[in-house]
Amino acid sequence: MDEEALAGIANGLYACPLDDFVAARTAAAKEAAGQDKGLGAAVRGLAKPSVGAWAVNMLVLHRPDVLDELTDLGSRMRAAQASLDAPALRDLGRERRTLLASAVDAARAVVRDQGRQLSDTIAGDVEETLRALTGDEGAAAAVRSGRLVKTLSADGVSAADLDGTVAVPGALPITPAATPPVLASVPTSGKTDADKSRPGKKQRTTPEAGSPPRPTKPRLEAVRQTPRQASPPLLERARAALEAAEEEASEAAGHAVDLQAEAEQTAGQIAGLQEETADLRSRLKTAEAELDQSKKRLAAISAEAKQAARAADKAARAAVLAQERVLRLDRREAGT
Repeated sequence: MDEEALAGIANGLYACPLDDFVAARTAAAKEAAGQDKGLGAAVRGLAKPSVGAWAVNMLVLHRPDVLDELTDLGSRMRAAQASLDAPALRDLGRERRTLLASAVDAARAVVRDQGRQLSDTIAGDVEETLRALTGDEGAAAAVRSGRLVKTLSADGVSAADLDGTVAVPGALPITPAATPPVLASVPTSGKTDADKSRPGKKQRTTPEAGSPPRPTKPRLEAVRQTPRQASPPLLERARAALEAAEEEASEAAGHAVDLQAEAEQTAGQIAGLQEETADLRSRLKTAEAELDQSKKRLAAISAEAKQAARAADKAARAAVLAQERVLRLDRREAGT
């Protein structure tokens, strides 16, 4: 099976709207099976991403600039930790909080453009995944592939667990810093130079006949297991990370206190508005009662006015008749 072909198909599928994934996968598997049954089966086996993973994939697709900033930040944070630069780690920690908040906002906007909304829980998963991206190169490669199946998590010390989190992990790119060493430069017999100089068995320059070749590890494993340059002792690195974490925790606690004060102030404003609302509702109820009474009074007055108008009309007709009678009587008396 052509893994690069599978990765190409997967790239298209994981760029689809989430609700269209299953139908698109079925169609892609059917088309691929027409050329290669193994490829078709592999396409059918591609897992549907979780909502959080899909949101990160959409961010990779539509806002790669956000990922560029976080990837650069991650490189600088690893360099600062390797050099035990605690002040730099504190500054970078503050920068990471700002960038992560902006990145989550960008993810919400991208997902909203796709006709969906991110809950606070899913947004937290997205933030944790992007935080893992800044922690190690393997997580960064997985996230930037745009083929996440599950969100990531990281504790800030250990590398993120990438098993089962990305589709087609063997097709992940390898950064130059994570390129595996050339195996030909490493002695295959495991003997030292002194051992080689001793007389005895001739050193093999080719693999022993019949011995199975070493299995090729997926490139994602290569990213994780690549030997790194010598770094300061683990305890010193942990102390530097602890100092930066304590500083970050202190700032977070101060921010929490400020937010609590703001919350109390807002609660007071809400209480005042509720009291004002209750007063307005009471006044509205009174006004509505007065309005109802006025409507009833208007109806009664209107009915009375109609009766008075009818009575006035009747009286006017009676007056006309009386006047005509007087005129007739006057003419009769004048004729006698």
